[in-house]
Amino acid sequence: MKIAYKSLIAGTTALAGMAFAGTAMAQEPMTIGITQNNVGVDSYQTTYEKAFIEAADADPSVETVVLDAGGDVARQIAQIQDLVQQQVDAIIIWPTNGKAVVPAVRAADKAGIPVVITNSNIAEEGFDFIKSFSGPDNITQGSRSAEIMCDKFKDMGIENEAQIVQISGQPGYTTAIERAKGFEDRLPEVCPNVTLLETQPGDWNREKSQRVMEAFLVKYDDIDGVYAGDDNMGVGALNAAKAAGRDGIIFVGATNFAVGYEAMARGEYWGSIYQSPVDDAKNALATAKAVVNGEDVPFLNYFDTPKITQDNMDQFTKPVF
Repeated sequence: MKIAYKSLIAGTTALAGMAFAGTAMAQEPMTIGITQNNVGVDSYQTTYEKAFIEAADADPSVETVVLDAGGDVARQIAQIQDLVQQQVDAIIIWPTNGKAVVPAVRAADKAGIPVVITNSNIAEEGFDFIKSFSGPDNITQGSRSAEIMCDKFKDMGIENEAQIVQISGQPGYTTAIERAKGFEDRLPEVCPNVTLLETQPGDWNREKSQRVMEAFLVKYDDIDGVYAGDDNMGVGALNAAKAAGRDGIIFVGATNFAVGYEAMARGEYWGSIYQSPVDDAKNALATAKAVVNGEDVPFLNYFDTPKITQDNMDQFTKPVF
């Protein structure tokens, strides 16, 4: 999308020159900086970055400064400060910690640079300093995951006795907090007699989640279901259960990864939430552009993330991450 502009048409050479100069200035590309959470931690973030760069490269109206915090809050704060000093036209932030970045976001807003938060929102006290959040509705995702699990338990006839464990994402990370909240609030509404035995963080890491599940299997003789904040962690838990010979556990995630999709196809993993990192990246870039162009943008600019289970997975293509 080209930057919209208006030029005055005048009858004098001087005014025509001014209009020409205004046109040249209006055609200059906007500069959008982005600081991401931790591109190397999982394939979703890696795919997001690739899609973001490709979308920006294909758009002549945009130049980008692409940074990655590597999961380090202090590094991300420094990157935000650096982008402010560069006087970019907008900053997109994928927060490493939704609360810790608020002061840096406030400083960017004070400097007159609009901020768009992507994928995982910042803490509510920072809402006054951002223009929009672009990403999934994480509470709805958690809620839908609870519905997927409850429906399966009802089909199995164990909704009044099932016991489950939860593997959450990185502590302090807004997505992890919201997906857990959505699940924990919704499950008692749809399956009030299901017992959540324990929650432990898997930090979005498959290997750590496998170790967490190994500990759960030792501690609890009866586990009917596992809810994981994403399929990367969920498959780690699945691997632990398979190694221990604990069959019949229902695994449900909150973001469908390729490994989760493949496990669903094998009949080992029941369901998840379908979320595209490509859509996520493109939505963030489009939101930032719209903000710079002065367009009206929803404060919570969500994209839809539907339920996916073994029953309907043929309606979805395998994720690319």
